[in-house]
Order: sequence, then C-alpha cells, then structure tokens
Amino acid sequence: MEHITLLIGIVIVTALVFDFTNGFHDTANAMATTISTGALSPRIAVAMSAALNLLGAFLSVEVAKTISGGIIDESAGIRPEVIFAGLVGAIVWNLLTWLAGLPSSSSHALFGGLIGATLVSVGTGGVNGDAVIMKVVIPAVAAPFVAGLASLLATRLTYRVARNRDERDTAKGYRAGQIASAALVSLAHGTNDAQKTMGVITLALVTGGAVAPHADPPLWVIVSAGLAIALGTYLGGWRIIRTMGKGITDIQPPQGFAAQTGAAAVILSSSHLGFALSTTQVCSGAVMGAGLGRKGGVVRWSTAGRMVIAWCLTLPAAALVSGGAAYLAERGDWGVTAVAVLALAACGAIWAASRRKPVDHTNVNATGEEATEPAGVITAALQSVAPPPAGPLAATDAAGAPAASSDPVAPVAPGSSSAQPPHDLAPAAAATS
Repeated sequence: MEHITLLIGIVIVTALVFDFTNGFHDTANAMATTISTGALSPRIAVAMSAALNLLGAFLSVEVAKTISGGIIDESAGIRPEVIFAGLVGAIVWNLLTWLAGLPSSSSHALFGGLIGATLVSVGTGGVNGDAVIMKVVIPAVAAPFVAGLASLLATRLTYRVARNRDERDTAKGYRAGQIASAALVSLAHGTNDAQKTMGVITLALVTGGAVAPHADPPLWVIVSAGLAIALGTYLGGWRIIRTMGKGITDIQPPQGFAAQTGAAAVILSSSHLGFALSTTQVCSGAVMGAGLGRKGGVVRWSTAGRMVIAWCLTLPAAALVSGGAAYLAERGDWGVTAVAVLALAACGAIWAASRRKPVDHTNVNATGEEATEPAGVITAALQSVAPPPAGPLAATDAAGAPAASSDPVAPVAPGSSSAQPPHDLAPAAAATS
C-alpha cells in the first residue's frame, strides 16, 4: 500500500463514512417499490441490494475518474484538509435529509461539498466549470425527466400488454419481474455511487503524493468503497424507503417493475458514459412516471415538491457547510480537530432526534394518522381522461389475494382526495421522526 500520512488517513476514513451514509440513504432507490408491493420482505430486499452494490463497485471506474480528475483540478493546489471539509458537508446534509425522510441526492451533496471547500481554499481556478456543467448539472436536470418518461411509457405498455389477462394471474409474474429489475438497479447503483467515494479517496491520494495524477483507483480503494456502501445498504434507510415506496404514489407490481427497469437503464447508461448523476433523482423520477402511467394513478405532488426543493438545495447547502469547514480546517491542526468535533456533534444530534420515532424494517410499510392531500390540478386532469381501473389488482396483496382492509394505500376515485401519505411525511413530523 502507498505511503499514507495521518491526515490522508483521516480523509480516507471520512470518505468511507460518507460511502456508508450513501448506502443507507440510497437503499430506497432500488428496493422501495419492491418492499412496498410486498415482492420481497424488507430484510431480504436490503441484503440482496447490498450484495449487488458490492458487485457493481468492481464493474467500472469511469465515474471515479470523473470525480478524481474531472470536477476538481488536481493541479490547483488542493490539499487533503480541503477534501476532508468537503466530505463533512456531504455527510451532514445526507443525515439531515435522512432524518426528514427526503430522498435527496448523495451525489450532489458530495459534489457540493467538494466544490464549496475548493472555492474557499483555492478559488474558482480549482473547479472545472465545464465538467460541472456537462457531467453534473445537465444530467441532474435531464435524468429525472428521462427516467420518468421511460417509466411512464413502460407502465402504459405493461398495462396494455396485460389488459386481457386477469390481474391475479399476472401479479406474481410482475413481482418476480420487480425482483429482477430491483437487482439490476442495485447493480447499477454500485457502478455509479460506490465509484464516487473511490474517486474522492483517489483524489486525496493524489493530493498527498501517494499516487500519480489521473491514476485509476487502487484495488484496495475499490474493495473498501464497495464494502462500505454495501454495509450501509444492508442497514437500510427505512425513512426514505417509506417515502419512496408509499409517499410519492401508490405503487402496484406492474408499476414497480416498469419504474425499476427504466431507472436501471438510465443509471447504467450514465455510468458507461462517466456521468456522475444522482441515482436518487433517477429513481424518484421513475416512480413518479410510473404513478402517472397507470390509469387513475395519483402522484402526491406535495411530497414530490418537497423532494424537488431538497434536490435544489442539496448542492448549495452542502457547499456552504463545506466552505465553512474548509475555512476552519485551513487554520491548522486545531482547525481540523474543530471540524471533526463539530461534525461528530452534529451527527450525534441528528441520530438522537431520529430515535424519538424510529422507522425500521418492522414498520416501514405502516402508517398511522394520515394527512389528506387534495387532488391537485394535474392529478384531477389525468383522472378525468384516465379513470382508475375497476379490477381486482387494486385490491390484491403481495400474494395476489384480496388485500386486507388495513392496506395503507388505496386507489383514488375521480374527484376524490388523493391517497393519504404516511403521517410522518408532513414537514413538522418529519423533523422529529
């Protein structure tokens, strides 16, 4: 192994902590719809996703190169403490959005953290603006729409192909398809998100002189990053799984299959091209597209709106936190220590707040008191031209049998209020859940 100083070692550990938070923050991307429809039990779903995340980490290094030598200029005088500050901002924002149950982008938190710390440390010359626009901003804007459109069309096609079949007969087949497509999303997530941490660690090694500029990530970096994201995935980000699976729309097995297949295609394509896009935004867009693709389907636009706000805030908020951390870290050893202590205190406070109302595998699909969200203009217009289907699928459980009356999400009739989201998705409750 290359010679590594204490500071670079701290950066590597912090990067792996970020990778861990990325894992449990983004578990919902692959498994939320699979869990919400009952295709897999929560524990089995996250275990499968973790294993495939680990496998995906070994399939490509293109995204890692984008991070280590694309967005940030390696030759601009970036020092390890700057990377440390960038990671701190990304971790704090990841945990805040996890506490609120919002599927924000771990990728953009990382980008924002690195950009903010670099701007404070070396100025605009340390950031490759063209790479940020072409490989971060444009994919961030386009990917949710592309995934949503693909998912919408796939959902329409899926229902059209099976329109003459009894829904009970096709339910099990669609759930098997969900498992396969969820596995593909997990594999794609490993090829994209695990590489981001590899790129950060490689950047730290380059700034410390441990490896040559523009080098591929060493094997031990690939292994450690893959294991960290897999462990985080296995623990499961249950709050975000609840939002993704129940809070955006009522997902039926055909919709879940279409959403996951569309998302996997977009993520794998971007990984091949080296686009470090947000898998969270892709999967969220796919879920919304699936909600619009079913006749009578409802998208809960208030929840979707909070997600979009979080997406827009992620990069600048992480940049702001990391900029402050970089200013402190550059004061010397005491500054690095202060940043570490403040980060640990913030993480501890967020964890303590989350214990007030825990969400785990035992209650991820449960709802309590529900808040009614009126059908919006878009939903009402869609329902007027595409009424809900009258069939047994809307009232079937995971095994294809009639659903029990306690099912938390039911189809919505034209003119009625939309299906009710989990009570802890309201902003006030989310802050304390």
